[in-house]
Amino acid sequence: MAVASLGILGGAFDPPHVGHVALARAAIDQLGLERLLILVVADPGHKRTHGLAEARLELARLAFDGIPGVDVELDPHARTVDSLETRQLDDPVFILGADEFAGFQRWKSPERVLELARLAVAMRPGVPDDRVRETHARLPAPDRISYFHLDPVPVSSSLVRERVSRGEPIDELVPTKVAQAIRRLGLYVSTQ
Repeated sequence: MAVASLGILGGAFDPPHVGHVALARAAIDQLGLERLLILVVADPGHKRTHGLAEARLELARLAFDGIPGVDVELDPHARTVDSLETRQLDDPVFILGADEFAGFQRWKSPERVLELARLAVAMRPGVPDDRVRETHARLPAPDRISYFHLDPVPVSSSLVRERVSRGEPIDELVPTKVAQAIRRLGLYVSTQ
């Protein structure tokens, strides 16, 4: 893939964890990004969130603090295509994991997403290559999709929330400042 100036990584970040940070760093390093825009989706159309948008935004700012070239913003759009349409960016690279890419055809207007942004898919063990290849083959602009390597990081936002709700430590799952803020703000104590 040619060097891209701007990458976009969007998500609920409910809460952001060390896997998100590893994905951001791998994308910057392997894609040669000058800037990475982290979009905290205020109200994701595909999943329920547990933390308020403003709290998730604060946690994301703490999680990605110190990574050069990273900006963190709240995204009012529930769907990627709507966010890209509004932002009118110059051929950005939208970063997603292989598991998300395998379901890309179910997104709102996937063809339009590919017109507005190139995709960079983080490949990691555990996601069947055949599902990724099948999705790639069905898309109208496969040349707008590239792949990069991500070492597996065994963590998920749901695991972090479960641990917090049980009163268990999360220090190895999230950046230190995020763990401190979750405790300070009393987040995820009850996941019901």
